[in-house]
Amino acid sequence: MNKYHDLQDWLSWMDELSGNDFVIIDNFLDQELFKTIRSFFLDHLNTFRKAGVGALHNNMVRQDIRGDLTYWLDRKRDDCLQNFWELVDETIYIFNRYCFLGLSGYEFHLAHYPKGGHYDKHLDQFNNRSNRTISVVIYLNKGWQKGDGGELELFLKDGTSLIIEPTGAKCVMFKSAEMPHRVIASNKPRFSLTGWLLQQPASLGQFLG
Repeated sequence: MNKYHDLQDWLSWMDELSGNDFVIIDNFLDQELFKTIRSFFLDHLNTFRKAGVGALHNNMVRQDIRGDLTYWLDRKRDDCLQNFWELVDETIYIFNRYCFLGLSGYEFHLAHYPKGGHYDKHLDQFNNRSNRTISVVIYLNKGWQKGDGGELELFLKDGTSLIIEPTGAKCVMFKSAEMPHRVIASNKPRFSLTGWLLQQPASLGQFLG
């Protein structure tokens, strides 16, 4: 099943995620896949929509809380991203085979944070929708430097926090219901691919936050 990453790497990452509630993986995408996804992102940028907060009827655009624009991916429609979908399949296989999570679905969107865009501290889990199990963030930025902003801040159980730089091809995975986090205001356009591995089938995530 493993095509993109060696089993030993996966097992090391799973151990870290299990112990710390998160794992940071540099170069999760190879150069070719990074280029493919980033090109797709740029080609569709004019179709992105302002993202909302909350689920179902409580979903609303609140730019004081969240300032990104999103494009929800669809495996059948966006079949030019086949290599990415295969990487998702591999990731789910590893979680189910070695972590016994029983994952059965996923949902992903592209996220564009324009200059000044941010997302206040939050959890990726909703009270009336609890199937998001593992959050996945993959960065598509080129030439990111300190001062560009857009870092991910994870709020840890010991009361400290960790700042993660959004450098290209880096992946951050964390437990959706247990890891509060925020996106620090970006000082330049910030690109990412964000999604969730689910324990139940997806229910049109673009309508649910």
